[in-house]
Formats: sequence, C-alpha cells, structure tokens
Amino acid sequence: MTPTTKPTTGPLRSRVRLAAAAAALASGALVLSACSSGGGGGGGDKSQGPGADKNASANYSVGTKEDSAGPAPEVPGAKKGGTVGVLQRDAFVHLDPGQIYYNDMLANQMLYNRTLTSYKVDDKGKVKIVGDLATDAGTPSDGGKTWKFTLKDGLKFEDGSPITAKDVRWGIERLYADFETDGPQYIPQWLSGDGTAFRKALPDGPYKGAHLPASVLDTPDDKTIVFHFRQPHADTPFATAMPNIGAVKAEKDTRRKYDNAPFASGPYKVGEYKVGKSLTLVRNEHWDARTDPIRHQYADRFEISFGHQYADSTRRYLADQGADKNTLSFSNAVAPEMTEKVLGQADTKARRFVEIQPYVDYISFNMDRLKDVNVRKALAYAMPNGQILQQMGGATAGVVATNLLSPAMDGYRPTDPFRKKDKPAGDPEKARELLKAAGKEGQEIVYAYANTDIQQKVSVVVTQALERAGFKVQKKEIDSNTWRTAIAEVKNKFDIYRTSWGADWPVASTVVPPLFDGRQIADGSQNYGHLDNAAVNKEIDRINAIPDVKQAAPEWQKLADKILTEDVPGVPTFYNTQFSLWGSNLGGVRYQPVYGTVDPTGVYVK
Repeated sequence: MTPTTKPTTGPLRSRVRLAAAAAALASGALVLSACSSGGGGGGGDKSQGPGADKNASANYSVGTKEDSAGPAPEVPGAKKGGTVGVLQRDAFVHLDPGQIYYNDMLANQMLYNRTLTSYKVDDKGKVKIVGDLATDAGTPSDGGKTWKFTLKDGLKFEDGSPITAKDVRWGIERLYADFETDGPQYIPQWLSGDGTAFRKALPDGPYKGAHLPASVLDTPDDKTIVFHFRQPHADTPFATAMPNIGAVKAEKDTRRKYDNAPFASGPYKVGEYKVGKSLTLVRNEHWDARTDPIRHQYADRFEISFGHQYADSTRRYLADQGADKNTLSFSNAVAPEMTEKVLGQADTKARRFVEIQPYVDYISFNMDRLKDVNVRKALAYAMPNGQILQQMGGATAGVVATNLLSPAMDGYRPTDPFRKKDKPAGDPEKARELLKAAGKEGQEIVYAYANTDIQQKVSVVVTQALERAGFKVQKKEIDSNTWRTAIAEVKNKFDIYRTSWGADWPVASTVVPPLFDGRQIADGSQNYGHLDNAAVNKEIDRINAIPDVKQAAPEWQKLADKILTEDVPGVPTFYNTQFSLWGSNLGGVRYQPVYGTVDPTGVYVK
C-alpha cells in the first residue's frame, strides 16, 4: 500500500495518513496493501500488535470450503436495529468498487460489495482468506497459472436478481475501460499484460459487446469462473479479495456514474448519497446471511458524514453524548494532541484500540549517489528511529521498525540487524567506525524532506543524529505538493529521503518486488533507493514462482533481510499503527488487519 503515489499495481493506500500532522503516512495501495489481534469489542491497547515480536505466520491461513460457508459467527451480545453514525475526515472519492484503493473506502465497501474471496477475521485476530461469492478460495491447476472459482447458491443483487458468472466476468472486464484507473489492476495485468498494456486486450471494456476470449477468462456456465494467467500466481486468492473482483450487473452499470450508485451485493445498499457531504447505507433485503461467512446486518443503517477533522471526531467520542454514543470512524485516528487524554480517561479502555497496520515508513538511500555500502550502513546505524517516531506522534502512531517488512506480513520475523530496539536514538559510534574504515569521515549527505511542520521537526532530529555520527548534512526542503514527484525521479539530486509503503495483502510479494526489483526502476516507480542487483531480481522471480504462499512467506523475509543487510537501499524507521476510539453504545467494533481500519461488518447498536 503506498500512501504516497499512485502506482500501476500499487498497494492499499491510507488517506488518513496522507495529511495527518502527527500520524504516519499510510495508504494506501494497497493498497494493498498489509496484523492485529482486534478482538470483538476492542478492550485495551495492544500497541505492539500481533507478530511484533514473533513469527506472524500463525495469523494467516487459506480457509476451506467449510470456512467459506455462511452465516458468519454471531457476535456475542449483538442486537438488531438502530443507526450507526460514521465520522470521516475525507469525502469518499469513489463508491465504484472498481475504483477503490484507499483504506477508508475499502472499509466502507465491505458493507455493500462482495468479492470472489475475502478475509474472515476471528475473535483472536487471526485471518483466513475464504470464499465470499465463491464456495472456497479457488482451485489452481497448470502450476498455478489457471484458477477456478465456483459461485455459491442463493447469491443476489439488491433487486433480487441472481448473481451469475457472467456478472463477475462483467465486473472484471469493465476494469479494462479507460475510466477505471484508480483501483488495483493485478487481475487484468495477470490476464492480459503488464502496466497499461492489458487495456489493449479489451480497450472499450465489455461496453461494445466484446469479451475476453475463453482462453483468458472463461465462464462456461452460470456458476464457474476460470482465470488463465500468463504466469503462475500462488497469491491469486488474495488478489481476488480486492474490491474490484466482484459482480456488476450489466444493466445497472452506469460507467462513470457508477461511482454514485453502485448496485449492491452485500448486506447494505446506497440509500442516499450527497457527494462530498454524506452517505446513507440501508438494509439490502435481498442479501442472504446464509451465503456470507464474513458480514452481519445488525444495524438498520449507517449514516456516514464527511469533513470531521481528527480533533472533532476525537472530542465527540470522548464526550460520548447523545447520538455520538452510536458513532465510530472507519479510519479517523485519535488526534495526536488528545492521545494522553484518551488514554487517561478510564471509560475509553473498552472502546479503543491501538493496532499495527500493514504500513512501514522508511528513509531511502539513493544508491546512484551513495555508492559505498559502508556509508549506507553508517546511515542505517545512525538513523534515530525512536526520535523520528516521537515527532510523528509517539507510541500511538507507530512502533520502532527493525526490518523492512511489517509485523503484519505473513512470515515476519523480528530481525534487528541495526539494533534499533536497543538503540532507538541511533548508534553514532558504530556509524563513525564504518565511516572511518571507509575513509569517508565528514561525508556530505543531501537530505530532502517535505516542508510540513512535522517533517521539519523530523529533519532536526535526523540532522542532529547524522552529525553526531560524523556526517555533514545539507538539508533540502521540498514543497509538499511536489514532494512525491521529486523523490520518485530516478535522476533526483538527493541522497536520503522519507518514503513509505503498505502491502495490498499480507504476503510480501506486494512489498519486496515493487520496492526492490531493479527492473522496475523508472520515474514514478517505488524502487526509491534504485537497487538493481541481478541476484535480488533472480531471487524475486524464484520466490514468486513458489506455488504455496505459506512456503513463500519466510523466503520473502529472508530476501528482505539480505537486501537490508547487504545492499542497504534504505532503513525502516517505524511500523504505522491505527489508534481508534468510538462511542460507548456500539458493540462488535474490531480491527480489520488487512486494511488497517475499523471493521464495520459486525457492528451493532447496544
């Protein structure tokens, strides 16, 4: 997930983090973006999050056909009826599932949109990828190049008409149209070509009667969808959980206007939408709980309003008066300046959580300019992770990072080659030792940073730490409006700069390749350190070809550690967290660890 630029196949992105003064940048892309414990009702702060100090593999698994059957397990104490209020800072840019990639909209679409597969989270925060519209998580053949999905019985749109394989095909083929630009593009690219080349296979989408050939996307009957990919993809069940791999009824597809009135397959449907102001979701009477292993339909409606800054929503949750008792936010974080007040108010303990998100902040090193690996290692040792995090909001904004992968990743191990846990303020002695051995004492570093209040403060602690380590620092303040473009230029004139990333799903295939594959170096790409190591590229291809994601997960961690310790294209600084608070009259609020947001699917009014 990058919370920064909009890549072609980027990660889940969090707009919450984009402009939060003291919170980390966390999108996105996903993306895909991604975990957490997130029990049924919050109940305490788990700032280390699951897997922060252990192997996270046990938190993720691929579910069975039985796991994919509905209904979802009842939430203890749940009741039907009432209205859930939702306070959001940013208006939703899209309701069309084909265009959704930011995590606030990802949380929202879970209420009205169903996908081929999705994530089932238990009361201990463990995640299974299960069939949603499909009967299971898919069946591979041909070495993982072909994937077959069978639709469940009893699936219906909001008008009561059945959902068939041709509706899923339509939902996928419309992604080839030129207006579908903002959502994830994994499946179309895997089917028809990298980058934007896939659009040539169906340039008008399905709107003029053309379809992908059966050799690419086959729907031999009303229940069956078969993908024929160009290469093996073991993580297909995760890609088919993205919001745009679902059903769209052709007769209701209004193309660009679909953003205002998507046709529901989930437990809720659009009641009233005032663009930029508010959205009301009401019950979809044709949704059948028996087909759905994930969602409930406890509340009568969700009333979502926009324009609420963090301080506004936090103040209202703290006061906990009137209708605000029945209110939450999908993605608004507790305002940093109100953190201590929230933590100190006893009645908030059962209605808050602090959870690790699948987003990581880094300081990237421009390897085209910093060619000596010992200089890069010295920078890594010197970087004051703890002080950077403190400027970003402290313990409720993140956790000091020790390696390139978030604890939210399957296969994560808490390796710490630069001793960040022991020395969160940096290790200037070790850095000086490396510089001296390299004959680079007094090395000048051009440090670029965005001209926001927070990044200006971060620049002070970074500069002081590097100077203590024997570097000379030349600071370059960049307009925040052009910041991301500036650092994503291959020929930029900077040595170090802040970057960030989040996985589209909890497998590091959506982290290591986009950040460290040398074949992806280009203006606007996410290989910010410009690492181009043939051995790394070869290993990326090897791991991508492993047919079992559980077997691949530890291999990604090994490769990430090798990159960090041998190539040193940057240093991770902190793992982002989500600090949420909600009204006291709501139950069933928990964390959605893949999206890094509140999970609304089991929320009820007490």
